[in-house]
Amino acid sequence: MITKTEAIVLRTIDFSESSLIASLFTRKHGIVSVIGKGAKRPKSKFASILVPGQVIECIFYYKTTRSVQTLSDVSFLKKLDSLRIDVQKMALTVTTMELVKQVLHDNEVNEYLFEFLVKLLIWINERTDVSRKYFPYIQTRIIDYIGIGLQADENLETKSPARGYMNIESGTLSNTTEGAQSINLSNDQFLFLKSILLKKNSSIFEKNIANSELTELIEYLDKYIRYHVESVTPRSSDHIFDQILNHSYETSR
Repeated sequence: MITKTEAIVLRTIDFSESSLIASLFTRKHGIVSVIGKGAKRPKSKFASILVPGQVIECIFYYKTTRSVQTLSDVSFLKKLDSLRIDVQKMALTVTTMELVKQVLHDNEVNEYLFEFLVKLLIWINERTDVSRKYFPYIQTRIIDYIGIGLQADENLETKSPARGYMNIESGTLSNTTEGAQSINLSNDQFLFLKSILLKKNSSIFEKNIANSELTELIEYLDKYIRYHVESVTPRSSDHIFDQILNHSYETSR
């Protein structure tokens, strides 16, 4: 059948001399792979639109028995130019799109996550700059929308030096260990993660946290994701784009 749906471009790969295969997170059908025939030709509009992080409207021939659908038409729903030309925003976007692909199965519909990502991408596009501190926030929001979110007690003891634990098995942030896989967070990691879980607004990015501790926190959240989601593989974009985001974060402090 022919289907028309809103979608977010997660990634693209070369298929032939003239075509691309794009992984799309669609509102109607979840993650779907489509082939854009002739997308690499100079006059094709597919190549300029099929860019990670772009919010689009697309038409494709959908068959449940096919692993790759045939793209018929595509247009911008929200043209987010900064995500295409700003290196830091591109880095954050590509890593976020890969995280979405990590945690969702093909054809798994999640409209709430879709709506969040649209708002997030528009917000990143409109920011004057971006920070590496955004990514733990993005991680926690995405896992919340797929039903494995961390839970923090509003009455956590936070007097410095605060002792806090990310409890991977129980999915809690607490002042005491719960289970064998509990991670003892540093004072700044604990307070930063608590703010992310409880405040959920841009004021959390005003908190200071050392880059090394931020890197650890991202790794801890990835460990949490791997425990709760089957078959999660490392993100291929991390090494390259972490360098970009690290530089951006250090120069902004």
